[in-house]
Amino acid sequence: MHTEYHKWYSPNLGKDMELKVYGCFGKPFIVFPCSRGRFFDFEGQGMIGKISSWIDGDKIKLYSIDSVDTESWYNFSVAPEVRSARNDQYYKYITDEVVPFIREHTKVADERPIATGTSMGAYHAVNFFLKHPEVCGGTIALSGLYRLDRNEFQMNAGDIKDVYYNSPIHYMPNITDASKLEWMKKSQIIICTGQGAWEDEAIADTRDLEYSLKNKGIPAWVDYWGNDVNHDWPWWYIQMNHFLSKMF
Repeated sequence: MHTEYHKWYSPNLGKDMELKVYGCFGKPFIVFPCSRGRFFDFEGQGMIGKISSWIDGDKIKLYSIDSVDTESWYNFSVAPEVRSARNDQYYKYITDEVVPFIREHTKVADERPIATGTSMGAYHAVNFFLKHPEVCGGTIALSGLYRLDRNEFQMNAGDIKDVYYNSPIHYMPNITDASKLEWMKKSQIIICTGQGAWEDEAIADTRDLEYSLKNKGIPAWVDYWGNDVNHDWPWWYIQMNHFLSKMF
């Protein structure tokens, strides 16, 4: 498998950021790592090996990026609005630096990569897509939480006003921008969760997100797997291969 490692100083984040590319050709995917994760986690957790046929077969090309979760949503020492602002800088790094890099790399000037991830990576994949559908062509999101007033993030309902625009369950029903909604309707959206261990909150958030997408007339494949399907990599391997087989 062809791989490349890249590192550059990000002016949007004020520090060096790393990413790894997997594959030569195919539809580009931006891979968000799990909570507090790194750009090499998709490989380290075995996902790259499990979906290698799609990469080696030139169906997909992955751009696995670093997170700044320890500086944003998991930086519990600062106020919610500060955490949200850091996340916005992270997404600006993606729109202004990573997406142009992908377009140069693929030689497709208007390429809209698919965002993907599991768990916290699914949150980022969905949130980034909904905020920037003009540059992101959809998502495959597995087992995510999509509201920030969860115990996971040590915030409550009173904090939502400060992080509202990064909490999809809260802002999605109120999106009225016709252009943004039209971009969403032209995208590939796959959102999935199991219904087994450690998936209760993901099920609730996925149902709420499904309702909002339907209410806006946005086509999406929202899939709920069985009671034996838990929040862990072995099931995510199976889900990712399943959805790629339907996508290509």
